[in-house]
Amino acid sequence: MTDTRRRVKVYTLNEDRQWDDRGTGHVSSGYVEKLKGMSLLVRAESDGSLLLESKINPNTAYQKQQDTLIVWSEAENYDLALSFQEKAGCDEIWEKICQVQGKDPSVDITQDLVDESEEERFDDMSSPGLELPSCELSRLEEIAELVASSLPSPLRREKLALALENEGYIKKLLEIFHVCEDLENIEGLHHLYEIIKGIFLLNRTALFEVMFSEECIMDVIGCLEYDPSLSQSRKHREFLTKTAKFKEVIPITDPELKQKIHQTYRVQYIQDMVLPTPSVFEENMLSTLHSFIFFNKVEIVGMLQEDEKFLTELFAQLTDEATDEEKRQELVNFLKEFCAFSQTLQPQNRDAFFKTLSNMGILPALEVILGMDDAQVRSAATDIFSYLVEYSPSMVREFVMQEAQQNDDDILLINLIIEHMICDTDPELGGAVQLMGLLRTLVDPENMLATANKTEKTEFLGFFYKHCMHVLTAPLLANTTEEKPSKDDFQTAQLLALILELLTFCVEHHTYHIKNYIINKDILRRVLVLMASKHAFLALCALRFKRKIIGLKDEFYNRYIMKSFLFEPVVKAFLSNGSRYNLMNSAIIEMFEFIRVEDIKSLTAHVIENYWKALEDVDYVQTFKGLKLRYEQQRERQDNPKLDSMRSILRNHRYRRDARTLEDEEEMWFNTDEDDREDGEAIDKSKNDEDIMDPLSKFMERKKFKESEEKEVLLKTNISGRQSPSFKLSFSSSTKTNLTSQSSASNLPGSPGSPGSPGSPGSPGSVSKSTSQMAAITTKGGLVGLVDYPDDDDEDDEESLPLSQKAKLESS
Repeated sequence: MTDTRRRVKVYTLNEDRQWDDRGTGHVSSGYVEKLKGMSLLVRAESDGSLLLESKINPNTAYQKQQDTLIVWSEAENYDLALSFQEKAGCDEIWEKICQVQGKDPSVDITQDLVDESEEERFDDMSSPGLELPSCELSRLEEIAELVASSLPSPLRREKLALALENEGYIKKLLEIFHVCEDLENIEGLHHLYEIIKGIFLLNRTALFEVMFSEECIMDVIGCLEYDPSLSQSRKHREFLTKTAKFKEVIPITDPELKQKIHQTYRVQYIQDMVLPTPSVFEENMLSTLHSFIFFNKVEIVGMLQEDEKFLTELFAQLTDEATDEEKRQELVNFLKEFCAFSQTLQPQNRDAFFKTLSNMGILPALEVILGMDDAQVRSAATDIFSYLVEYSPSMVREFVMQEAQQNDDDILLINLIIEHMICDTDPELGGAVQLMGLLRTLVDPENMLATANKTEKTEFLGFFYKHCMHVLTAPLLANTTEEKPSKDDFQTAQLLALILELLTFCVEHHTYHIKNYIINKDILRRVLVLMASKHAFLALCALRFKRKIIGLKDEFYNRYIMKSFLFEPVVKAFLSNGSRYNLMNSAIIEMFEFIRVEDIKSLTAHVIENYWKALEDVDYVQTFKGLKLRYEQQRERQDNPKLDSMRSILRNHRYRRDARTLEDEEEMWFNTDEDDREDGEAIDKSKNDEDIMDPLSKFMERKKFKESEEKEVLLKTNISGRQSPSFKLSFSSSTKTNLTSQSSASNLPGSPGSPGSPGSPGSPGSVSKSTSQMAAITTKGGLVGLVDYPDDDDEDDEESLPLSQKAKLESS
């Protein structure tokens, strides 16, 4: 069906007793084979998908509420509702349900609730109805006791509700209320309070419609003024009639809409202010009251959205310069309440609401309002703007980029927001904090869209850094022209801290744009001036900004920091802080520790070369000594690149040599003529050995020093008493010729000139206790690497060899 009579919204009740909108579609009824019975079907109007397929169970209690709602439960905690666009459609489906259940369509509920005990079932057979006492002043106590006794039982609640409906009992009770007030019968008024409160807990829509009608609602509120637990009655009616004023900033011509607004306000007041806070057991008894208010709000928003004449007049008066200030303030407050009202709606309804406002030109209107002098109007406009940013940041970004093509930077919407943030007169900067949060949402790349035709991130960030960033950083730049902040009062410090927080966010998320801005405008130097502020929180914000930059490990930033000597303000702050153990001390040490751990070579060298004398006496942490050690290792690598290559091999390129390669070298060693080896012994090896072993010895000494400093023992004796195998290096023949001066005969592995010769003094190939603790150089054609720890089998093989042969093997 596509007619509007059958157009419905499907709702389900969630765990928080709030209605969730499941979608809009068209309802029909028919026989469904798999459910084996007549069923309600709702198909989505957007794509025809099935939103609801529910069998009309003969024993399920269906309720019709407010002429356009049908509500029922399909499980213990699963409530459903169909909200019809038209009453005729609701009546049509209601007749189908009643037809299946054999009920008269004139009833508002098709079944009694069947949650009663066996005793109640017996009572039900013997007494089909509940007889109410006659509605008289003298019997109010009896009526109150009957209501209270019926609440614990679902069956008795249902019977009581039916009796109250059928006999028009509520209106009779309200007539007695007037008599009691005239007679000042306090006891009777207390009984009426208990009776009316009990009727609320019956949770029945039909009763609510009577109680909340125009003629009854004020009397119902009057009954609830006389709480027996209070010494004096409350003045709720006086507040609603005299204090609370209904203002029509734009005349509402629809009487139904006006009546619905009055009713919703009063029912909301009853729920929030008049009724006592429900107990855990009573909370679910008011679910129908929550639903009543919820559906009323949905209707009000829908009726206002559809009234184009009303909204057009609203925005026309908002932007009209001839509108006086008082009138404009009322219009803005109405729009603010209208937006706040929409927050209770489900996402689909809220989308439609904000699309309507956008089409009516809410953003240009806000731009006009924010440019006015009235602080209250601007504050309300800011709240409206926050609703829009929360709903759709992309919509706001698209608007400001379009207006930039027509207007100057000074009157752009985002720049107006930034100016209000900067000029916030609140000592605690409450408004500025709110506006900073909105700006952060707008510049957050995480919620920016990317499509095939355009990238919102690229376009908007380019716009923001060109047209808006200079406005944001203006207070920072104006306050940091000298070595200390020119203004250092608390409010200025708070504002600068907010600006730094946003800039730090930009450093983390914008990379390219913010990098260019910081380097070109020398922003970091200006920010570090704030390290001299008397407000510790502001100095820490400046330090956090620099720490975020260093954390990127970007050499462009690093070169900028070194060129401008931007560690100087940090070191000054560290030294002036002294040995006090506080957040500033810890934050600065952590920054230098990060540089050391991450081994940022350029910054390490810069810090040690320029600030070591100031930091060398700091010994309560090892951070600065560790930095110095890093720096020295770095210099040694630069001075001796060969040692650096060996160290990199030791650290990163460990591998096991192939067994066949070892066998080939062993065979070459044993096949070499002993005379050939003796002929070469006259060659002076002392220089060659010294060339190789001197840097290695230094390296091993530094390694041992580092190990003792960190209290780590890397080479340990294993359980069987065998020592850990020694590290063995092998160099290619080309490397070897660079290290030693050899004759042509020294090209053979194991020649006397070779550093691996077993006859060389101090040679790694000699068998001694120090063998396992010293790196030994071996040769292997065309290969440089580290031999991994040998297996137990290899060690056993070596032990079975003669001592002289083992020495030869280790040097190979």
